[in-house]
Amino acid sequence: MKKERIGIFGGTFDPPHLGHLILACEVRSQLNLDRLLWMLTPDPPHKQDREISSLVHRQKMVELAIVDNPNFELSLVEAERPGPHYSVDTVRIIRERNLGAEIIFLMGGDSLKSLHTWHHLDTFITACDEIGVMRRPNDDVDAGTLAAKVEGLEAKIRIANAPLLEIASREIRRRVREGLPVRYYLPREVNAYILAEGLYS
Repeated sequence: MKKERIGIFGGTFDPPHLGHLILACEVRSQLNLDRLLWMLTPDPPHKQDREISSLVHRQKMVELAIVDNPNFELSLVEAERPGPHYSVDTVRIIRERNLGAEIIFLMGGDSLKSLHTWHHLDTFITACDEIGVMRRPNDDVDAGTLAAKVEGLEAKIRIANAPLLEIASREIRRRVREGLPVRYYLPREVNAYILAEGLYS
């Protein structure tokens, strides 16, 4: 019997935009994932220098963004427990809740570059069945060389080619703040929610 393949797609999603959706769709297809968990990060340590929208708003926006795709699910595994939030713990919890499934942790090329600094790295690599690396065109990430430097990583790396999309949440927040249009950067429902709640302005 084929094992279910579950991908973990993490982010602050402030807000979730069309770039996120296209990337998630591409990764699910290329890595043959049955389900893609949108893992909402409550308080990322690398974004302490900026204000992040409340978890309630970001949760609602992700729900609106993915509501029409049965293969996408919102996960609050990190939001449900106190920090600090380490990926090794997140993967362990997802595995405990989905016995028998293959767990594929997804990351960008930049995260792969800094992977050697991650908390309990050996345990994290062991916990993942695969590690999907989302590579954008013309990036300078040599996944093979980086993977060879970390024991056990090379066998688990799977590359997903991500389209180059010049859409970023920070740019959308700036545009809203400055009164510029963002309608076609976002799912219609997310755009309507931002307007109704007065977010980013």
